[in-house]
Amino acid sequence: MSLDIYAADEQSDHPVAVDRWAALARSALEAEGITEDTEVSLLFIDEESIAALNLRFLDKEGPTDVLSFPIEDEIDRSGRSPDEGGTGPASIEAPTGRHLLLGDVVICPAVAALNAVDHGVTFDDEIALLVVHGILHLLGMDHVVDEEAERMERREQQLLDRYYRVPPLLDPATG
Repeated sequence: MSLDIYAADEQSDHPVAVDRWAALARSALEAEGITEDTEVSLLFIDEESIAALNLRFLDKEGPTDVLSFPIEDEIDRSGRSPDEGGTGPASIEAPTGRHLLLGDVVICPAVAALNAVDHGVTFDDEIALLVVHGILHLLGMDHVVDEEAERMERREQQLLDRYYRVPPLLDPATG
């Protein structure tokens, strides 16, 4: 079995390099001990679509940057978790020999682009943060309580430093 990341760019406002972000999601999952028999979807959607999901599942108006939909308890469900109504971060174990459907991370590049300007970072920096943030939510991390938020932010930065902000290889001749 394998660790499968299904990534799709379902919007056209801000095209994204889905393979790059799927690789980052894979690295984050592997760093967290998820190495096989697992499936995650990484979807990039428009503002209207994410606003509809935000209203339906979180009862909040308007678009947001990222939503995570862990698949909880029932491994036999079909369809994507937003279609099933996931309720929040959870930890589930796959039965032996079964593929674990961990969940979906849904990102809105249009909102990410606005946030990047507000945060003083590049668009890619913002997308990288959202990918890692969404993956950590699928794995049960949250930021409702200050202590949990600090722990999650520390882990995000560790993963980004290791898998996204990789320093160039040093030339042994120059030091």
